[in-house]
Amino acid sequence: MIAAGRAAEMGADVVLVEKNTRLGVKLLITGKGRCNITNVESDLQFLTEKYGKNGKFLFSSFSKFGVKDVVDFFETAGVKTKVERGGRVFPVSNRSTDVLVALKDYITAGQVKVLRTAEVVKIVHREKRIAKILLESGKSIVADNYIVCTGGKSYPETGSNGEIYKLLSHLGHRVNKPTPSLVPVVCQDRFIKQLEGLSLKNVDISVWQDRKKKASRFGEAIFTANGMSGPIILDMSKEANQLLSTGDVKLIIDFKPALSEPALDKRVLRDFQELNNKMFKNSLDQLLPKKLIPVIVQLSKIDGDKKVNLVSKDERKKLVKLLKSFELKLIRVAGFDKAIVTSGGVELKEVDPKTMQSKIIPNLYLAGEVLDLDGPTGGYNLQVAWSTGYVAGDSAVD
Repeated sequence: MIAAGRAAEMGADVVLVEKNTRLGVKLLITGKGRCNITNVESDLQFLTEKYGKNGKFLFSSFSKFGVKDVVDFFETAGVKTKVERGGRVFPVSNRSTDVLVALKDYITAGQVKVLRTAEVVKIVHREKRIAKILLESGKSIVADNYIVCTGGKSYPETGSNGEIYKLLSHLGHRVNKPTPSLVPVVCQDRFIKQLEGLSLKNVDISVWQDRKKKASRFGEAIFTANGMSGPIILDMSKEANQLLSTGDVKLIIDFKPALSEPALDKRVLRDFQELNNKMFKNSLDQLLPKKLIPVIVQLSKIDGDKKVNLVSKDERKKLVKLLKSFELKLIRVAGFDKAIVTSGGVELKEVDPKTMQSKIIPNLYLAGEVLDLDGPTGGYNLQVAWSTGYVAGDSAVD
């Protein structure tokens, strides 16, 4: 929509080919229905680093249509915004529908013709140019230039099932293997089910392989029926998935990152002294969420009915160690149906970062998640959509 709207604004006659019955299906579910429009990170260098080794590709598009431009665009369209924790920008209304309405108004103003329930089944190319596209209905569309903004493979029920990769491969584009990113993880441990729904705040979680810490994050997470999710888990899922292809992977949770082991030991000892005659299983309420206590008691191998004044120093130290290094065995990440974005996609070396023009097919432009670009949670991936879409729409007008 942003690409179509910008191309129309620049004077082009634009047809937007939409596979679904309605526009913006995926947009409506972003940010849990609130639409995390962008992130207020203003330093361009720091912002591009958020996207890893491929981030430098975004310098040009972020310079042309960056964070401030996106916020101004929606504010001008009547979508008042607010900044929440972590620099995340949302509509004041907390409604993704408001963002969608603004985009619909944008393309309506440009007299963009929208074809709904129109699935592209073939891209016909001759002499390194697209000649036309064929729709499932049997109709064809001929244009001077074509922009692909189909997304990747995440949330396939919204229409982005990855079929576009095959069509682009036939045009000669290299597609780096798409994998789920920003996705929950699945763990082997049987006790996980007991913790389902437990939210964690201010914890440190790290990913380990071969006794080496490979990644870590501080913040919020949540236990699911078979593993973990939440912001810090989602942000490490890409790295975890890559590591799983080479060997065993562990998650280690530090439930009390603000306290060193000696300091936590003193805290536990103080609690035990205050609760002198209580049973061990009833002595952890001040220290841990209620749902976590039975699992900790079980894993500590301390008799739950033992009075705390009889808990030995060694047992207490094992408890402290458990709270600082709570291990989970990772077996896989969830699939594309649970992934927020797709990692992988069209090779960036084949796309001009200043214009989003294909270096293989001159009348083809690519934008958004179909490219090999993905960032962390917090509005970063929608910013890529806005910036690259705007630049593609701008550049495709001859």
